[in-house]
Amino acid sequence: MRKGLAEWGILPPFMSRTLPPFPGWWIMLGPGIVWLALAQGSGELIWWPRLVAKYGLGFLFLLIPACLLQFPLNYAIGRYTMMTGESIWQGFIRLNRWFALMLWLLMTVQFFWFGAFVTAGSTGLAALIDFPHGWSQQAKSLFWSWLTIALLFPALLFSPTAYKLVERLMWLVAVVTFVGLLVACLQPEVLRHLPQFVKGILLPHFPPFAALPRPWDPKDATPLLTAITFAGLGGFWTLFYSYWLREKGAGMAKHMGHITSPITSKPEFIPLSGFIPEANNEVAKRWRQWRAYLCVDSAIGIIGNIVTTLMTCFLAFALLYPKGLVPQEWELVVHQMRFFEVSWGAFGKLLFAIVAAAFLSDTWLTTLDAVSRVHTDFVLCFFPAARKLHPRVWYYAIATALTIITVITMHFASPQALILLSAVLGFVGTVIFTGALLVLNYRWLPQWLPDAVKPSPTGAFALSISWCAYLLLASIYIWLQISARM
Repeated sequence: MRKGLAEWGILPPFMSRTLPPFPGWWIMLGPGIVWLALAQGSGELIWWPRLVAKYGLGFLFLLIPACLLQFPLNYAIGRYTMMTGESIWQGFIRLNRWFALMLWLLMTVQFFWFGAFVTAGSTGLAALIDFPHGWSQQAKSLFWSWLTIALLFPALLFSPTAYKLVERLMWLVAVVTFVGLLVACLQPEVLRHLPQFVKGILLPHFPPFAALPRPWDPKDATPLLTAITFAGLGGFWTLFYSYWLREKGAGMAKHMGHITSPITSKPEFIPLSGFIPEANNEVAKRWRQWRAYLCVDSAIGIIGNIVTTLMTCFLAFALLYPKGLVPQEWELVVHQMRFFEVSWGAFGKLLFAIVAAAFLSDTWLTTLDAVSRVHTDFVLCFFPAARKLHPRVWYYAIATALTIITVITMHFASPQALILLSAVLGFVGTVIFTGALLVLNYRWLPQWLPDAVKPSPTGAFALSISWCAYLLLASIYIWLQISARM
């Protein structure tokens, strides 16, 4: 037993290889777009519109800073993978294996509840389509959720063609959503609210709680934290960026092979050791190109997310807030159907219901695939005995187990309650792993790197600001929870 514990989380030392040249923008752009596609989920469709619908522009000034806080995290996550070829979880194991194990267990618990995204997306269909006839809104939402998972899970596991079709469908949904939101924002009924909306972004009231148009509800502390956490990916979802960069072969990941889905191609065993750039005359020039790529790719996801979320908030301010329509419980995307109704009438309501269901179901599907990869990576890297089984076995087993767990847990409470629980756990993880990213990238890793590619203090300063902001948010959240109980 002691021998087994001693072997847990022990990775081979780094090897040295040449940093590959940057192959070109058209070839490499992609991880940021995947980040954006997954990020267009609960924060954009649920929590920020809900805050605006209930409290007007009182908290809108937090949106852009909340999104921008994620840039230093994305950069740090991407930098580690591009410098070593390893996943960020391998980095956490190298930093401290017991810390990594604790963080992995916390992530495991957080993703017990992500079936709620399917249920949230189904609330619009359940409100619009009276089937099964006579069922309650809750029962119909769960029925459409079962049907969605019954279609998506086999597509992920058994048919690479079907899964590619799902990915292409989501790109279509993303385009339709963006165009639909833009057209809705340009309607005269909506556009007349633009000057006041822009003023709310640029000129916040301080203190914000004193300027709210309706009394602050202490129960909204968690939704507010969720909106800030999910302004983008948020929580442990942010760490998926490492895997998308690795699959793309960015930087030193070019030497590593792929942690491929066992569905889309024959999977390889996950390498246990990464590579650091060897010192030569080209390394500094090549790293400048890779660093520029990392900044641009991250910015695509973050800026795109800001634009989309601002549009949904604008529509919520113009269409929901004046009528006091607040999304909640088993109607999380029901009122948002007015976003497309203002342009296209009854057809627009149906279209938005389908789009919302597709977006939030895609969040479940993409999360299922990504979490299965992360668990496969961690188990094989941390537990030597796990390497007796092929990654294909682990991926299938984990994906199946997660599907069963999320189908069960989505019955425990409303999608609102479950997503909020997941967000709180994810925020705890964010506070913890942001500090770990700071130590990993700017204190631990530089000892292995040639001088030409060692990080500058600028990155450490930016990440420190994000970490301090998350610590401050955690303190405010605890204070609000204590105040509500006094």
